[in-house]
Amino acid sequence: MAASAQHSEVPPAPPARAARPRASAKGEQTRARLIAAARTLLAGEPGERFTTRNVAALSGVSHGMCHYHFQDRTDLVLAVVADIHPEWITPLEKAVSGPGTFAERAERVVGLLGRPEGTELSHLHSALHWHALNDSRVRVVLDAEYRRWRACFVALFQVLADERGGALDPRPLGLAVAAAVDGLAAMESLGGDGGAVPGDGDEPVLRTLIRTLAAGA
Repeated sequence: MAASAQHSEVPPAPPARAARPRASAKGEQTRARLIAAARTLLAGEPGERFTTRNVAALSGVSHGMCHYHFQDRTDLVLAVVADIHPEWITPLEKAVSGPGTFAERAERVVGLLGRPEGTELSHLHSALHWHALNDSRVRVVLDAEYRRWRACFVALFQVLADERGGALDPRPLGLAVAAAVDGLAAMESLGGDGGAVPGDGDEPVLRTLIRTLAAGA
């Protein structure tokens, strides 16, 4: 009797689960369209209002459907933060974690950071910073992203520490390079020059900085 009752409580799950992938795929397509529209609006003119209604209109999705996927505009901003992660953090993590000596990995990092950042991505970072100043939820998530980004430089100098038998602290060295890269990016966003702008002379600057820090550590 107990065994029979136990078997009778097992739900006939397979039919219900078989129908879910189709609905999920359609939902993911709608969600992707909304995120793409959110990226476009965030990277657009500063005066252009970023609202769920405008995102829905640009994506060709009803406003109600937009709120089905995203509760409010903050949810959309957070989705954009996650969406750009593979474009700026993942490549850096791969450059550092790939095989090779400290010098070889550092050269990969320098080559990666020497590429000029696309206009859209640059504008997105500026917009996300603005939202972080005005929205605690965005601030917490964006801060976590930047901590992960800075951790890449610490991990790079950890390789040097391992090569030298752990005789140096990689954290201040890595954070120093991260701060320098932030400064170069800020100069680029302001249209700065002087041979220290990403994509226009920054590779020698970053390479010299990393080598100098490594030699003096």
